[in-house]
Order: sequence, then structure tokens, then C-alpha cells
Amino acid sequence: MTVLHTEGAQTPSVPSLELFSLKGKNVLITGGSRGIGAAMAIALAQAGASICLAQNNTSNTTTADAVTSLGRKAVILPCNLRDMEQAKAIFGQALAVMDDRIDVLVNCGGLLQRKDSTDITEEDWDNIVDVNLKALFFICQAAGRHMIPRRQGKILNVASLNSFIGGDRVATYAASKGGVTQVTKALSNEWAKYNIQVNAIAPGSVATDINTDLRSDPAQYAARVARCPSRRWGTPADFAGPTVFLCSDASQYITGEILVIDGGQMAS
Repeated sequence: MTVLHTEGAQTPSVPSLELFSLKGKNVLITGGSRGIGAAMAIALAQAGASICLAQNNTSNTTTADAVTSLGRKAVILPCNLRDMEQAKAIFGQALAVMDDRIDVLVNCGGLLQRKDSTDITEEDWDNIVDVNLKALFFICQAAGRHMIPRRQGKILNVASLNSFIGGDRVATYAASKGGVTQVTKALSNEWAKYNIQVNAIAPGSVATDINTDLRSDPAQYAARVARCPSRRWGTPADFAGPTVFLCSDASQYITGEILVIDGGQMAS
């Protein structure tokens, strides 16, 4: 595919709050049925976007219902990110139901496993890395093939504080999320000249069902709070504003960034 390089689009000269509008935009999001992903999807809809939700459990319509209650279009497509053929096909399927245009891709789908590194099996490794990194890359690739000829697009990946600090008993997860940060930077380097901004957010300790077991341990819960200057766990609502910012014209000159959202833990 031969495409002429173009100068990146300027930030529009409009009133500042209008920069955050996503009116008329189409979004594809993985992992949007619960937790952080649900908050991200609903925030984007509140900003004006139509939402296509790629999710393994299509019976969970909570996020879609919230989007439609805002007067926005919501479509659920089945996608098991462990199945690489499904992951590679999902972007094309989203185009088919979203008027042949996806303006924003959000990769939030992921898995976490807590296990001693000495006990991790090859199957464990493949399950986590395939979902968190391999599927993410190929969905980004499909997005790039669509966005490059259009010379515009936003891609927002979800990394983790473990991309930087390694964590405890999460070697496969940390490795995959470290990969997410580097894929984000690599794609940004390649695609910025096509006016495509590729960024990531890196959540710290956030109260979602992915860490219910850890939060149910009083000692572990208190230890996480003690390490955080904000002295609390994050909540999915903490990701609404950053998501709209990084998916809108408000971040037109920001690309290749990993925005850590952790209540200050990274800085402590």
C-alpha cells in the first residue's frame, strides 16, 4: 500500500470545550462490557460517539444499554480475544456495522493471572500474552490499514502500572503490558505522519472485578493504599476524562505517550 506522507492535522481553532467533542465519531472498543472499559465506552458516548463493543460475553448488555440511553448508537459484536482469527476479523466486522468508518479504536480487553513465576506454564504464558498483546497488535494493524488512507484516527491502548514496575506474582501480565507500551510507541512512530495518534493509559490499583481477590485481603488492600499518595484505590470513573481527552481533538499533538493513572504511585 503506497500512501503519501502528509503533515499532521492542526488542533482546530475552536472554543476549548469543543475540542473534547466526539460528535459523529465511531468507536470500536474491546473489553468495554465492564470495569474500566465500560467507563471508557460510556464516557466516549457522553462526548457524542457511537460505540461498537467487541466482547466475549454478548449477553452482557449493561454498557450497550447505557450508551443507547444517551441517544447514541451501540452495537455488540462477539469476539474472543484468545481466538486470533476472531481478533483479526473484528475490525472488519465493526466497519460493516458502523457505516464503513471507525474513527477511534480503544483496546481495553485483557487478562490478569496471579501465580508464582516458578509455576507458570507455557499455556499460562500464551493465554495472557495472546489476549493482552498479540490480539491488541493485530487489531491495531487492522485499524492502521483503515486509518492510514483516511489520514486520521485515534488509537488508545490500555497498558498498566505493571508495564513499569513489574508487580508481584504477575510475570506474564507485566510482560504483556510492557509489550503494550512498546507497541504503542512503535505504532506512534510509524503512523504520526498519517495524522494517527497512538497513545496508552496505564492504570494503577483500580477497584474492578479483575482484582476482587486481592482487595478482599485486608493486608493487601491496606498495603496498596499505603503505597499510593492519594491514599485510595482508583475507580473506573477516574478514566472517563483521560479517555475523552486522548480520543478527541484536544490531544491532537500528543502521540506515543503512556499516561499513568495511579493516584501518584509511580511518582512516590
